[in-house]
Amino acid sequence: MIGRLEKTVLDCPDPRALAGFYAEVLGMRVNEDTDGAWVVIGREPGMRELAFQRDPDYVPPTWPDPARPQHEHLDIRVDDVDVAQEAVLRLGARLLQGEQGTGFRVFADPAGHPFCLVY
Repeated sequence: MIGRLEKTVLDCPDPRALAGFYAEVLGMRVNEDTDGAWVVIGREPGMRELAFQRDPDYVPPTWPDPARPQHEHLDIRVDDVDVAQEAVLRLGARLLQGEQGTGFRVFADPAGHPFCLVY
């Protein structure tokens, strides 16, 4: 092993807002906030599991259009996809692909990053 994963970092125009979205979805808390330009969330105090950094020129992907492909995405396992879908939509996500029976549904977070609810 060369190293271990510290955290995943997502660029976005408003790190506090996107951190709040994912903290609510994942049951995490804000553990670090540097003037709203760099925000880190985690399950426990001091944990640095997912970070958000300000990029004023951020342009979201247009998945599944390859003109601006996704660079990465998060898979979030849920027990009840219908309940989870309702919750993430209420928090500001939008549905991108929601076929029934595929084992996942694709959404865009409030900054436009794709993520999947996996069930």
